[in-house]
Amino acid sequence: MIQKTKLAVVAVSGGMDSCVTAAIANKDFRLALVHINYGQRTEKRELKAFNDIADFFDVEKRIIVDFNHLSRIGGSSLTDKGIEVSKADLNNKNIPSSYVPFRNANIITSCVSYAEVIGAESIYIGAVYEDSSGYPDCRPEFFEAFEKVIETGTKPETHISIVTPIIHKSKPEIIKLGIDLGAPLHLTWSCYQNEDEACGICDSCALRLRGFQKVGIEDPIKYKLRPGYL
Repeated sequence: MIQKTKLAVVAVSGGMDSCVTAAIANKDFRLALVHINYGQRTEKRELKAFNDIADFFDVEKRIIVDFNHLSRIGGSSLTDKGIEVSKADLNNKNIPSSYVPFRNANIITSCVSYAEVIGAESIYIGAVYEDSSGYPDCRPEFFEAFEKVIETGTKPETHISIVTPIIHKSKPEIIKLGIDLGAPLHLTWSCYQNEDEACGICDSCALRLRGFQKVGIEDPIKYKLRPGYL
């Protein structure tokens, strides 16, 4: 077995995309995982998924960062219970209520700080361009711009790249890749509003369910409802 000497930081929400991204990074790097609590509705369930995924990959280097200021700022149905989580509309081209303002920038800053301290040369993020019509911080140009910020704002000897290996993949392609890599998709959590059984009707559940339905296999997590999204 080839000894992996290089270290990569991976932002892991506990969702399917970040899990597959961790599996990709795991092929070539030793992993250090970062998870963000930001007052989201499913914070406890996502944290469990994060730790389950970290245990699966036998990762010792893992940190949990509390960004509760995002819930105090509000403006998102994920952090403000006064804003209803919208039912799935996969044809919507507007920014959805689930958008957490500038969340990915907050996530990356924590990853950069950690990467510089532990000597990691890469930060892996499971962003998907398919989501970018709703989430402006999921676009490739956002990450390209942030990479320049990292180069400018870290020590001269620090060189950290942002890697977005699934950014141009569809959900079915991500699922197939996860299966091929042996990623623990059964340990992940994507629902925006429930922590016991996934609702099946929020945008995140719908994208995930449609992906599995297009692949032709059943999603291994529990749902209250499993509508058809093909």
